[in-house]
Amino acid sequence: MEALRYIWEGAIPLQIHLHESEVTTIPPPPPAMVLAPRIGYLPLLASQIKPYFSSTLPPGVDTIWFEYKGLPLKWHIPTGVLFDLLCAEPERPWNLTVHFRGYPRQLLIPCEGEDSIKWSFINSLKEADYIVNGNTKNVMSMSQPDLVVLWRSVLNGDLEAYLRISSKLKLGGTDHEQLLKSISTSSLPGQSTSEMDIAGKVMTGRIPVRLYVRNVGEDFDNLEDAPPVNNWDDVSYINRPVEIHEECKCFTLHDAIRSLLSELFLEKATTKEESTTIIGEEEQSDCTEQVDCKKTEERAPNFCDEHVQSYHPSIKLVRIQGIEPKCEIPFSWVVNNLMNPEYFLHICVFVTVQQVRC
Repeated sequence: MEALRYIWEGAIPLQIHLHESEVTTIPPPPPAMVLAPRIGYLPLLASQIKPYFSSTLPPGVDTIWFEYKGLPLKWHIPTGVLFDLLCAEPERPWNLTVHFRGYPRQLLIPCEGEDSIKWSFINSLKEADYIVNGNTKNVMSMSQPDLVVLWRSVLNGDLEAYLRISSKLKLGGTDHEQLLKSISTSSLPGQSTSEMDIAGKVMTGRIPVRLYVRNVGEDFDNLEDAPPVNNWDDVSYINRPVEIHEECKCFTLHDAIRSLLSELFLEKATTKEESTTIIGEEEQSDCTEQVDCKKTEERAPNFCDEHVQSYHPSIKLVRIQGIEPKCEIPFSWVVNNLMNPEYFLHICVFVTVQQVRC
């Protein structure tokens, strides 16, 4: 699967600056240039970054953490998700500041190196297992050597090893045996059709999703003008599964986001006399309907008078794995191709809110 390969091979160029309070030499060291895997986690870069800055660090115990424009970065969120969420307009290289002292324990979960990240990853697998199967038996029954191989495959970006070992989890999604066959025969002609069949395989059940909603305020023409995230309270985090039923013949990304953010999706009235109603779960989007995430707006109920301001939120864009997909794309394709290794689909949604006087 070409799309899945791109995700696993994807990397973000970082330009990492040591915080000025930790510089003990003149002149200060130049920034470090690093390629960070999208599916990885920032503290795992310590082995590359620490030697580069070690000669200028003050005495003390090392505990690495990163910030972007003054915002301490949550280490348990995959690097690609952080980039998609915090860089409204993609910034390359991504300029980050690294610290080795003064860990902000009041703001970030303690991280004790690779072990903390590994167990956070495994806990996410358990959570995904519970969402899909109603229990965590599949993850809990994995042998310790298998868990080590699974984790190492993520660390090393080894997709084939990951698919081989993760197929034991039986968490749904992609057909791992078929994927392995497609990978081993990807150099042969005539494979694109079968791979597309696998990638677009219709699924049912509960899909683990983590949704990050960022309000950028007014509707900027250029997202570079959007204010930065100054506090994690500015980001709404929704950890909720998407349920796909057998009768959903064409369940789209739009349907999935609508089920997670139903309060934003209010159906436009077809006539001026009709009041606006919330789109019900029973209503399914038309497969032929061209739905643009960037133009999906809330139509607020007409309950205000001339002295009251109403708020009209709209989705500016949806970003998954650095891609801004059209919302009519089948959700099964999104899940099969863009899901992270811990079996969660991470979706970043940028919302604008306009005040309108009624």
